[in-house]
Parts: sequence; C-alpha cells; structure tokens
Amino acid sequence: MMPEQSEPTIAAIATPPGPGGIGIVRISGQDSLKILKQLFHPRHPQKEYTSHKMYYGWIQDPATKNTIDEVLAVYMRAPHTYTRNDVVEIHCHGSYLVLQEILARVLSAGARPADPGEFTKHAFLNGRIDLTQAEAVLELLRAKTREGLNIAAAQLKGQLHDRVVSIRDALLSARSIIEVAIDFPDEDVEILNPLKMKQDINQNVLVALDTLITSADRGKIFLDGISVVILGRPNVGKSSLLNALLQEDRAIVTEMPGTTRDTIEEYLDIKGMPVRIIDTAGIREAVEAVEEIGILRTKQKLEEADLVLLLVDASVGPTEEDHRLYENMKERPLLLVVNKIDIALDPDLNTYKDFFPGVPLAAVSAKTRDGMGDLETAIFYSVTTGSLTWDPGHTCVPNVRHAASLKKTYDSTQKVLDGLEIDLPPDLLAIELQAALDYLGDIVGQTTTEDVLDKIFGEFCIGK
Repeated sequence: MMPEQSEPTIAAIATPPGPGGIGIVRISGQDSLKILKQLFHPRHPQKEYTSHKMYYGWIQDPATKNTIDEVLAVYMRAPHTYTRNDVVEIHCHGSYLVLQEILARVLSAGARPADPGEFTKHAFLNGRIDLTQAEAVLELLRAKTREGLNIAAAQLKGQLHDRVVSIRDALLSARSIIEVAIDFPDEDVEILNPLKMKQDINQNVLVALDTLITSADRGKIFLDGISVVILGRPNVGKSSLLNALLQEDRAIVTEMPGTTRDTIEEYLDIKGMPVRIIDTAGIREAVEAVEEIGILRTKQKLEEADLVLLLVDASVGPTEEDHRLYENMKERPLLLVVNKIDIALDPDLNTYKDFFPGVPLAAVSAKTRDGMGDLETAIFYSVTTGSLTWDPGHTCVPNVRHAASLKKTYDSTQKVLDGLEIDLPPDLLAIELQAALDYLGDIVGQTTTEDVLDKIFGEFCIGK
C-alpha cells in the first residue's frame, strides 16, 4: 500500500545553469503523472505509464499545441522514488531557454516552484533517509577531491547513522535499567550495579563518542579544505611556486619586483585534501597606490590562512627582511620554503634552521619543480599532524553540526558517570541520560527543530 502523498506537487530544473547536452526538469508529488499527461506526447500513445520506464516523445504547450522540445520522460511511482512521492523527470536538450519553457508549462499545469533542497527534505520527512544522509547529499555535491567524495558517499550509505544508533542503543540499555530502579526502589535484589554500568557506558558510549569527535576534527579538512598563503619579500618566486604547485602558468612571472599587485587564488588537491592556495603581493614599502592595495589584501589573507608558506631565496640566502616576516608570522602555522635551489651554490639548509628556529622546512626549485612532492607532503603534515596513513574514505566523519551534538552527548554521558560515582538517585541519572539521547537524536533528525532543518536544506541548490 502506497503512503499518502501529503506534500504539494513541486517542480524545478535539476541540472546546473548553463548550456549542456542534457537538461532535466524534476516534478514530485501526487499530481506528477497528471502534469506529465498534459504536456507530454509520446511517440507511441500510452493509456498507462509503466513506472521507471523511459518514454520518447515531445513536450507541447497545451494552449498553442506548439512543440517545445524532443524529450525522454520517465514516471516513477511512489514509494520507490527519491522523495517517496510520485516523481516525473523530463530529460530535454540542455538549453536554459528550453528548460525554462518546460518548467513554466509544468508550473502552469499545477506544480509550484520547489524551494532549495525541498526534494531531499521530502525524502527525509518521508523516512527514506535520515538527516545525516540528507546532509551527505549536500557534501557530495560540494566535494572538491576524491577523498571528500568518499567521505560523503560513506555517510550517504548510512555509516554515521549506524554509529549513532549503536551508541543510542547502549544509552537506551542503561536507561532501561535506571527506569526499573526508579519503578522498584524497595526491591531487595540489586537492580542497578553502578560499577558495571560505568564500565558499559565508558566502553560502549564514551569511547565511541571520542572516536567520532576526533574524526570530525581531523576529517573537516578533507571536506572543507584549508587556506594556504604564499608569503615572501618581492621576487623570491611566489608566483613561480604557485605555477609549479598548479602545474600550469596561472600567475605572471617576471624579474621585476612587485609584479603581483593582487592576490591570486586557486584550488589544488594535495593527497585528497582540498587546498586553496593564494599567491600574494610581496610585502614591502609600496611604490604606488595599486601595489599598496595588494599588500593590504595580502595582510588580510594572512589573517585568514590555515598555513603560511614563508618563501625565501636560496640564491641570496636568508635576509633581514625574511627574518622580519618570520617574526611577524612565527605565532601562526608556518612552513619555510627555500626556493631556487637549482641556482644556489651548495645551500646549507642548517643555516635556515638556525635563522628560522622551530619552523619545518622544504627545499624546492619552482622553476625546475624539484622538491615539489616533498613540499606537498610537508603541507599535508603541517595540517594533519602527520596522519598520512589515515583513510578518510573509510572513516566516519561527522560535520560541524554533528560534532557539536556529539560533544554535548559526551558531556551529558560523563555527568551520568559522575553521578554513578557519588550514588546520585536514579531519577536524576535518568534526566542526564535523556539529555544525551536527545542530543544524539538531533544528529539523525529525530529531535531536530524546524528552524535547524530549514537552515540545513536552505543550503541546497534548487532542484535537489
């Protein structure tokens, strides 16, 4: 028996803006098939449409009978659809004008425009996916590297959901014992064994929570990436280093100091980690207004950076100006990059270690690209504390919202352990246990407030 379709019939363009080979208009709701029949004229007329079967034909304007496009159309019957409501997809040519024309006819036929993320929200509200899987859809769309894609795919398969359910079951087991102790306070047998319960909660709840929280802190960089700023005095090779990292000539390189007047930003993939690499204007006494603006922007990017690459010129050795930059940056995450080793006369790297104490070092030639692999490894080590063996694609990685709820769950669970330690009455223990369960429920969407749901799905694109 099919579930009642209570949501309104919604429609949107499901493919990205811009011309393409194929464009898709998606419709979801109880009137989906009715709207399809009004607009679609299959090559072979159909009395009934078989679910999940493609049909070839034309979309026509019901009023003028003019053909809008040659299309493939598919009707998918509830509940075996993305939203668990009836769904229709019209696959047309990827012209923005064609898509808009078809969508306009769909809306005139009775659908309303879908809100951002509304298709996925219906999937969540109808129980097809939980909230962690819904958020994984967004992370899948935003993934910048293969590792980020692997993390999102693992969460979409329900990996985080399964871990949360396992922790929840352990808390429910503890709560059931405590509730029996509350209901039968005068029994002679010992219902609540504080020592055993502490051991069970510590092993099955706190250890699992700690693992998830740690993976969130480390996994965030594979999902959101990091910002890396290249800093150095003029003409040490910052733009050349950017080009070498990108393996293309993205920035203009000349022998004239001050060539880079503004910041240049590009993304690259370093061992699965999305890195926003930023080439900056060299910091010096500006000789003109445009360069001064570039230097101000450099300082702003430095404030926002997760890592600063301090670039020095091996052909001239460390200078006082290099050291001044180091003094200004030494409290920030810093990696020293010794450039131009191809033209330096036997550079002694120990000199740089003495001149920039405590700063990890990588030696490269941006021109010949020698040492670039070592530099990428050094960048990775600098932000992952050397966890090169960690495989994010096979590790459960909660996002920031999940991590906050997990930490609250941990704190409430710890209060239960503290209460057991001092023989707190069972009814007070039950309050903290319920709080922990509520925080867990917030992760998967069981206790999530409507405004939080609106915020989550509001981040989606229209059509998903």
